[in-house]
Amino acid sequence: MFMSILRLGFLSASVAVYAVIPAAQAQESAADLAKKLSNPIASLISVPFQGNYDGGYGPNDGSKYTINVQPVIPFTLNEDWNVISRTIVPIVWQNHIAGPSGDQFGLGDTTQSLFFSPKRPTSSGIIWGVGPVFLLPTATDDLLGGGKWGAGPTAVALKQSGPWTYGALANQIWSFAGEDDRQDVNSMFLQPFISYTTKNAWTFALNTESTYNWQAEQWSVPINLTVAKLVKVNKQPIQLTAGVRYWAESPDNGPDGFGARLAVTFLFPK
Repeated sequence: MFMSILRLGFLSASVAVYAVIPAAQAQESAADLAKKLSNPIASLISVPFQGNYDGGYGPNDGSKYTINVQPVIPFTLNEDWNVISRTIVPIVWQNHIAGPSGDQFGLGDTTQSLFFSPKRPTSSGIIWGVGPVFLLPTATDDLLGGGKWGAGPTAVALKQSGPWTYGALANQIWSFAGEDDRQDVNSMFLQPFISYTTKNAWTFALNTESTYNWQAEQWSVPINLTVAKLVKVNKQPIQLTAGVRYWAESPDNGPDGFGARLAVTFLFPK
């Protein structure tokens, strides 16, 4: 399945080369959409399929392929407020992830975030949102998830100035129920980010998706550098993304060295 998604990304890119986007106005619109995608709580429905590869797990040099299905759906509460639903459902294939542990394929645990966000930025241009985040034990194998229900707060703040977008997203999850013989969850997630979007809808982005495990007192710090292009295929806006990741810090037996990312994001503007 992972390879099928990657093939879809390359096929979409090939089609995009021949897609005709009318000059000035369409390019301006594409750039605006691309910039909205740099905002995690933009009022824009998007469905990313994000493929990731990481290697170097444990003494058997295990590897993991993950497709994150990440729908983002905004809802209007009233004339002043939106609530933005962000869901991450991982589909995982991994081998020897915990020593000689064989292969596993299936769903991982789902993360569901809800951000309550003002429709208009602050007077200084800050866009922000806060709300709850939930951890759902949807994993289909013990080695694909933690077997715990969790919850906690999440927040995001950013500013968009000209072609630049910069800010940070964070959450903290504590487990409150689940399998008694599994380790409790006490995990902090930090994602500072910065991106630059050109007039012809190229986006260059740098971020980390760092996690701190308070139980084990260990950091996971992948640094991601990506390049994305927004195109239109039969009037459907699609963003194609490719990038590399470097593991600056990882837990014992965690991934090391470099990883890769390919993504296809479908946009549904209002």
